Order: sequence, then C-alpha cells, then structure tokens
Amino acid sequence: MTNTKEIFADFKTFYTKAVEPLKKANPSFIRLDGKLKGDTRIVFAYFQYQDKKWKVNADTHIDRLKIAFEEAEKGNDPFVIKALRDNRGEYLAIKGQPVRDSKLYIYA
Repeated sequence: MTNTKEIFADFKTFYTKAVEPLKKANPSFIRLDGKLKGDTRIVFAYFQYQDKKWKVNADTHIDRLKIAFEEAEKGNDPFVIKALRDNRGEYLAIKGQPVRDSKLYIYA
C-alpha cells in the first residue's frame, strides 16, 4: 500500500479540494490533523507554488490557511518565501502575519 499524498496544482486548488471539505466534515477542527497541540512530521498534502513543490504539515492551523486563501481570492499573492534558520530549506509565511507562532507549516 502506498501512502502518497496528493499534489495540487496551486494553493487555491489545495484549499478548495483538501482544506474546505475537511473543515466542512469536521467543523470543530482547528488544525488539519484535528489535534489541539503537539507537532507532527505528518504531511497533509502538497501544492505547487513558484515552480516548487511545497509540503503542508498536518499541524498547520486551518484559520491561517483561510487567511492566505482569502488574500489569494482577492488576486494577491499571500505568501513570502523565507529561509529556514539553518538555511537548509525554505518555508512559506503569510505576508503581514507575525512569523513567530505562525501556526503555518509549509516547507519546500
């Protein structure tokens, strides 16, 4: 059995096809994994952004994704690409949102 996660063409597709149905089916969920706390290395899904594949960790908070989606719906690019502290990779942050305790875990 393979446990391959879906790769979406872009963030908006990821949000409408993966996040919205999950939230609709589980209105009490705060995070993609349904847990309240603790970190996870579990990947929820992937999406393409600026010619790279980005992985969304399951401990990402749904309300943060919604903020990004609403910006994207207005025609704005909601993300800024930042380097990890060790410079061994990159992650996405939402423009104008605090980086500390972002509750958004999306990595290249």
